[in-house]
Amino acid sequence: MRFRRTAVTGAAALALAAAATTATSPAGAEGATVTRGEFHSFAVGAGLEIGGRAQMVRAHDGHTQVTIEVSGLEPGVTYAAHVHAAPCAVGEADGHYMHDPAGVVTPPNEIWPGPITANAAGLASGRTVADFHAGPTAVSVVVHRPGPVPKKIACADLA
Repeated sequence: MRFRRTAVTGAAALALAAAATTATSPAGAEGATVTRGEFHSFAVGAGLEIGGRAQMVRAHDGHTQVTIEVSGLEPGVTYAAHVHAAPCAVGEADGHYMHDPAGVVTPPNEIWPGPITANAAGLASGRTVADFHAGPTAVSVVVHRPGPVPKKIACADLA
């Protein structure tokens, strides 16, 4: 399996967010399953005005693309972002989605649209393409604050 990751910040992040907002269907999404969600704060993220969007495209060719745009983050901080295997309201989205539950806890077995680094305005974007079709339990994207024990600060349910 191959795994590609792209992080976008600054003016490019704003352009990407604008394009995602105005697009009627993602490029290459014909015949694909597209799910989207809005980011909101978890309790640990209280005090941050977190917003933004997440989108997952399960393409007909077997790939899965995840794109995120997040606002309200602490400028200059690099955050982890992962697809999770439970909705945001269930145990703060529980654990990471794993293509092979017995596999490794990193890509290419997991889908990580991060790390993402917030620009001076607190905006960050990320995109990744996994070389597999994400299963039905890939239902949310979580943003984690860095630290010795990374904290889940925001989540977007994909529906």
